[in-house]
Parts: sequence; structure tokens; C-alpha cells
Amino acid sequence: MSDRIPPGQYETKGFPVLTYGETPKVSIENWEFRVWGLAQPKTFTFADFMAMPQHEFTADFHCVTRWSRLDVKWTGVKVTDFMQHVEVDPKASHIMEHCYGGYTTNISMADFWREENFFAHTLFGEPLPAEHGGPLRLVVPHLYAWKSAKWLNGLEFLDQEELGFWERNGYHRRGEPWAEERYSGLF
Repeated sequence: MSDRIPPGQYETKGFPVLTYGETPKVSIENWEFRVWGLAQPKTFTFADFMAMPQHEFTADFHCVTRWSRLDVKWTGVKVTDFMQHVEVDPKASHIMEHCYGGYTTNISMADFWREENFFAHTLFGEPLPAEHGGPLRLVVPHLYAWKSAKWLNGLEFLDQEELGFWERNGYHRRGEPWAEERYSGLF
């Protein structure tokens, strides 16, 4: 097995689509992205994201349901570049990712604000399809894919950890694949 595939995972050549609920359909013209909470409130458009430095990324993608897709090709904006446009209170320690369709997931500032994390709008050279989170999703390669929220439309900065949808329903608070942080053990 590849040293890039975490314990308990298998490699897939496809890119399975797993979604809880219906797939939101949001046009680029109507899409907006907000920051709030312990951050200066601000709203971004898709054009705002496209005006930021664009990068190509190749990252492995690990799903909690045990599949891993290696060498996924994305284009988007580094989290570190985006954060240059956001004023965050130093008390912020966690973020709640909010998405069209009502999905939420939590992430610590330490796991979020990393050089290898990015907001993706392109997958394998094509606009990110809705079923994979388009028009924009977060990609956090070092955590299981549910932390890479699809249909992202906002970040709420918090001074303590709050649990998102899957975390409230038995998934691990962090979701690190190499430690097999799949489930919380609470249920």
C-alpha cells in the first residue's frame, strides 16, 4: 500500500460523490461568501475570489468512508492569501464553516490557517461541479474530506469549539486520517 494512503483507507481512481441532503445549485452571479463572528464582518463575491492570487494544487483527498483519491488537481485561492483580506480578533480559536444547504463543520484556526489549504473553484481543469461543491469549496488535505466543506458560503470565527453537523452526529471533532479520527465514540 502507498505511504500516501492512511490506515484503513483504500485507493480509488474515481471521485465518489457523497452528500447528505440535496445538492445546492448556486450560480456564480448569486454566490456570496461572508465572514463574521470574531472577524470584521465582510462579504465577498466570486469575482473577489477570482481577483486574488490563483494557484494550482495537487493534493490527496481522504474520505471518512475509507476511500482515498490521490493526486487530485485543483485550482483556487490559498487560505493564507484569502486571510490577508480578513481582520480576525486574536481571541478566535475555531471556525464554523457554513454552506449553502445548511451544512456546517468546525475546524480549529491551527488546522485552517495552513499554507497547503485552499478554496477550490476548479477541479481537473474544469469549473468545480455542483456535486463536488461548486462553485467553491474549502480543501483541507490533512483532514478527512468532511472538513473540506462543499458549497461554502461563510466562515464564522469563534472563541471556542462548537460542533458542526457531522460532529454533532458522531464524527470526530478533528478528523485526522493518519490517526483514524473517524468517529467520536460518543454514540
